[in-house]
Amino acid sequence: MRHRVRHRKLGRTASHRAALLSSLATSLLKHKRIRTTLAKAKEARSYVEALITKARKNDLHSRRLIMSVIHDKDVIKELFNEIIPKIGDRPGGYTRVVKLGNRMGDAASMAIIELVDYNDVANAKAESQKEKRENRKEAQKEAAEKQNAEEAQVLEESSEKK
Repeated sequence: MRHRVRHRKLGRTASHRAALLSSLATSLLKHKRIRTTLAKAKEARSYVEALITKARKNDLHSRRLIMSVIHDKDVIKELFNEIIPKIGDRPGGYTRVVKLGNRMGDAASMAIIELVDYNDVANAKAESQKEKRENRKEAQKEAAEKQNAEEAQVLEESSEKK
């Protein structure tokens, strides 16, 4: 039974696990969206949300607490100057975990973890890719119809010659 067992161990030692979560948090705050395994995403979610909650105070102590975990100064600046003003008024739930399916090599469950209010960039990219896909499908349909019309014309000509 797993009563009162709080966090996942992720098959790592405590120091390796701390480094992993720090790295995942840094990447998520830098790129706003990362792709990882489902277990890591769920564990990183609580870790990052606690960091964002601490950052909402925006005082020297909270800044130093976060700097003890995230060692990239640019990410710290981005967190306090851009991310907190955008999602700081939200009462929790700063991240979203979206399941993707299983990875090809080892069938591990994969997921995307993203900051909630920053999915417009990804949505715009997905929308443009969707448009490209639709245009490509339409072009293929037109090419297939044109080829079928040519084949039908050739068949009519060959049947008339007989």
